[in-house]
Amino acid sequence: MGCEKDCCNAFLRCLFDYGTPVTLVISNKKVGFIFRLIQLLIITYVAVYVCWMKRFYQDTDSVISSVSTKVKGNILTNSSAEGAHVWDVAEYVIPPQGENSFFVMTNMIVTPGQTQGSCPEALSEFTRCESNIDCKIGLNEVRGNGVQTGRCGKYSETIKTCEVFSWCPIENDNIIPKTAVLGDAEDFTVLIKNNIHYPKFNFKKRNILDYINTSYLKTCTFNRKTDPDCPIFRLGDIVAEAGEVFSVMAVKGGVIGIFIDWSCNLDFPERFCVPKYSFSRLDNKHIENNVAPGYNFRFAKYFKTSENVETRTLIKAYGIRFEVIVLGEAGKFSIVPTIVNLGATLALLSLAGAVCDWFMLTFMKDSDYYAKHKFIHLNDRSDSGVPLVSKSQLFSFIFNIYLCKLYIFIVIELCWDTFIWDSIM
Repeated sequence: MGCEKDCCNAFLRCLFDYGTPVTLVISNKKVGFIFRLIQLLIITYVAVYVCWMKRFYQDTDSVISSVSTKVKGNILTNSSAEGAHVWDVAEYVIPPQGENSFFVMTNMIVTPGQTQGSCPEALSEFTRCESNIDCKIGLNEVRGNGVQTGRCGKYSETIKTCEVFSWCPIENDNIIPKTAVLGDAEDFTVLIKNNIHYPKFNFKKRNILDYINTSYLKTCTFNRKTDPDCPIFRLGDIVAEAGEVFSVMAVKGGVIGIFIDWSCNLDFPERFCVPKYSFSRLDNKHIENNVAPGYNFRFAKYFKTSENVETRTLIKAYGIRFEVIVLGEAGKFSIVPTIVNLGATLALLSLAGAVCDWFMLTFMKDSDYYAKHKFIHLNDRSDSGVPLVSKSQLFSFIFNIYLCKLYIFIVIELCWDTFIWDSIM
């Protein structure tokens, strides 16, 4: 009962008390040093991190971008399947135009002269047979190459497999050329044209900068030291900067990311807003679990023979897919975030006084003397103040203040919950 009375008195006192700041000047080197040190740290944090590194005084906008690419180069090959053949852009860039990406074929498995007919299926644990009983007519396996005819055919001199109706002869993709057929593709070049827009600031620009003219564009190749703004890139240099060896990656292919960073401070002149290029391999290259590595797909070239028989050349293409990824954020001075962060700075500076008060009232040998002058309780029955002369009185006073705030919070929370419940009902 007495506890409830004390709590009630504390609540009423806190509810109807009013606190006003009193300036107390303390000539103490320790407290003064701590006070100035905290202020210096806060100001340094605001100046270096908030203003310089993060630029929180600016309004920001995200980049909107469009990308187009154009690859150039050709290679002469001479294989038993194709003979002498010159590969140009129309053959090794598939498809001719991609959405923020392009693919360059570097290796291949060619199966020429395929026609519709019946032939032994590729060898696997599911297709091997000894007689026609092991094969089922009409069976179409998802991982197979056609529909089984029900006959067991001769796959090799010693092995038989179930015969299928499909494009024959069946592709054998178990043997991949160890040296990439189009390994010289590392000397190909690609022109990347990138246009960006920051709609909030009505700012537009492209990666072909104003000083770049036609004659320069015909001769330049991107180099971080000599030509950092050239939009023409050698494929071998891209792969090398991604930390890979082109001749190794070209065998089974992979995915390379070309990152264009348009992070700009628009408080400076437009000429300072230039793209920054970086490169990285995106596909998983795990040494211990290298299942289904690289990047490949199939396509075919169709034609008809003189006997009007539809024929095709099937190509399993391995190569490097280049993904052009544009990112960036622009910032420009705005009064609203400036005022918000200025207010946050002033609030942080007030922590210096709170920390110094805590240090002064806890660790100083004259803490009781400081507390006597720090906290004075006035009432309407006396013209003089009643100081809190001991630590126990000081802690009791602080405890009552926080207890009062807790009561107020509970009352507000209960009222708010009741209001929400009534609104639902």
